[in-house]
Amino acid sequence: MTDILIRQTGRAGRITLTRPNALNALSYPMCREIDTALRAWTDDSAVELVVMDAEGEKAFCAGGDIAEIHATASAGNYDHGRDFWRDEYRMNARIAAYPKPVVSFLHGFTMGGGVGIGCHGSHRVVGETTRIAMPECGIGLIPDVGGTWLLARAPGRIGAYLGITGARMAAADALLAGFADHFIPLSAWPDLIARLEQTGDASLVAAAATDAPDEGTLAADRAEIDRHFGARTIAEIRQNLVSADTPLARRAREAVDRNSPLSMACTLEAILRLHGATDIREALRQEYRFTYRSLERGDLLEGIRAAIIDKDRTPKWRFTPQEVTPDLVDEMLAPLGAAELEFADG
Repeated sequence: MTDILIRQTGRAGRITLTRPNALNALSYPMCREIDTALRAWTDDSAVELVVMDAEGEKAFCAGGDIAEIHATASAGNYDHGRDFWRDEYRMNARIAAYPKPVVSFLHGFTMGGGVGIGCHGSHRVVGETTRIAMPECGIGLIPDVGGTWLLARAPGRIGAYLGITGARMAAADALLAGFADHFIPLSAWPDLIARLEQTGDASLVAAAATDAPDEGTLAADRAEIDRHFGARTIAEIRQNLVSADTPLARRAREAVDRNSPLSMACTLEAILRLHGATDIREALRQEYRFTYRSLERGDLLEGIRAAIIDKDRTPKWRFTPQEVTPDLVDEMLAPLGAAELEFADG
């Protein structure tokens, strides 16, 4: 297919996303091809590591292909989205536990589904153009594809801030938050990839790393973020932001007032429940419980409509902040019984 190029080059299994005109958005067929390749390379002694990258200048992968999910669900077919998420999350878990090095080169926009394929491997490379984010609350979803796992492990309350507001991270911020491992200038990437293909030696990545060109914003803002986002509810967080009247607080308050109240409350609770978790599959199961219900009982269809169908940017969320009770959050995150996400290796 033309959306993804999978091959073996030298000692490397190579995965390149090739739909730059769609910002390399991840479709269901692309997801399945990646998983098939990873399974095939697991026991292939000729493949010593996996290298992921993408064509185009703007994005490694700006997210999942939500237009198709909207089209099928609007016609009453909720299974398409649920099947996509189920197989995508299993693929995310496979990357996180892969027995060989997985080196991802994350240029430009790396969001949503792009985080799922790019930010769980062993060697995550960022450059000058990198912009990583989990903006799902803006379309009525929660940070998924293992996003809550990364957010729960971020220092202090940075994870809650990033998950609730969808704030973007440049390279230094992504390193601080735990979404990336190494900064390498983009100009050095082609030669490094060629040497990885030739040698199969993942230690070349760390050897090529340099300091990020700037310190980002999270380090300087961390004390304020911890103060505002240390609250246990979205209402308390918003009150903290209203009281602060700083540039960060104003930007964060605008995001809180714009995003889905249900999604934000469930995101905060999901992150809190994962503190101390030891396996990404705990996060993926919890995320699947929300996404499974999001088409029928949540805001996802309305969020996609407002963002990419009608593009009016004025979603009419199903619940007001006052209507999002702890019981409602518990219902969205409750186990699914027979539909619970399972993994082949348990």
